[in-house]
Amino acid sequence: MTHELTALTLAALWQVVQFVLYAIPANLELGPGYTMSARDREPTKQLSPRTARLGRALSNHFEGLILFTIACLVITLSGQSSHFTAWCAYSYVAARILYVPAYYAGLSPARSFIWAVGLLATLLMLLAALF
Repeated sequence: MTHELTALTLAALWQVVQFVLYAIPANLELGPGYTMSARDREPTKQLSPRTARLGRALSNHFEGLILFTIACLVITLSGQSSHFTAWCAYSYVAARILYVPAYYAGLSPARSFIWAVGLLATLLMLLAALF
């Protein structure tokens, strides 16, 4: 398996960890009556700010993971894996892992910088595939 596919696998596993980190407090705060329902109505309670941040970080990772997956597949399927693209892939994973506690703690603008590192790593992988 290429380093890029290994990083993609780690990013997918991190997505599961993020889901658990969000789901547990969200279920405790909203209660099983709402979380086990069809959710056709808005919850009667709001999530705490930190739990809501965990939910937004989870959604953000879903969005970033799409582009990162494309980059990993393009690099791997075209046989262009290199030390540079492997470094980019692992940088993306590290940035995604660091992003969650930074967002949870409300570290601004640090969380935006961390997010940008992940996006830049993905962009560099895509450019490396073209050039």
